Amino acid sequence: MKYHIIPVTAFSQNCTLIWCDATQQAALVDPGGEPEKLKAQVAKKGVKVKQILLTHGHLDHVGAAAELAEYYQVPIVGPNKEDAFWLDGLPAQSRMFGLEECASFTPTQWLEEGDMVQVGEISLDVLHCPGHTPGHIVFIDKKSRQALVGDVLFNGGVGRSDFPRGDHQVLINSIHTKLLPQGDDIAFIPGHGPMSTFGQERQTNPFLRAEPAIW
Repeated sequence: MKYHIIPVTAFSQNCTLIWCDATQQAALVDPGGEPEKLKAQVAKKGVKVKQILLTHGHLDHVGAAAELAEYYQVPIVGPNKEDAFWLDGLPAQSRMFGLEECASFTPTQWLEEGDMVQVGEISLDVLHCPGHTPGHIVFIDKKSRQALVGDVLFNGGVGRSDFPRGDHQVLINSIHTKLLPQGDDIAFIPGHGPMSTFGQERQTNPFLRAEPAIW
């Protein structure tokens, strides 16, 4: 899996352009805003966007999704349907942050645990990892040992759980039972900040060392 991280908006949210080298088919993961910037980066790479992938329904991850889906005439895939209330509430989210209104939308396809998403010849496994939001999902390319984890896990931190229907212990449990068992060697792109590996976080992340999983 080839990737190019494109931070967008004042939230410095990591929108990630991923693509298959063999087919040049691509997907935009979590396009949180600045659609013109994202279009320019896609054109620069010369790849063909075939879908928009979403990890969860927060405004800073989906703000440009509907516009880009219309522009490229492609489906929006994800997150899990438990985040429908976040997508329905996008206008209210916009007002809360004092931003230009983002209209609500419904994805073309909701994702479930165990689903698989194809980007050219790349197969992305779907894990349902609630806690930051109830419908948060994570994409893992087991072949290249890479993951896109949204706001579940960060380099040295974990996602916030003080939003509606967030739950810190559920979040920690998602990391311990869904992500870490995938292998220490998996490199992940978080929703904000620098990349890391599951192994580095398992060994050094204070949130994971302090709180064991609920089995």
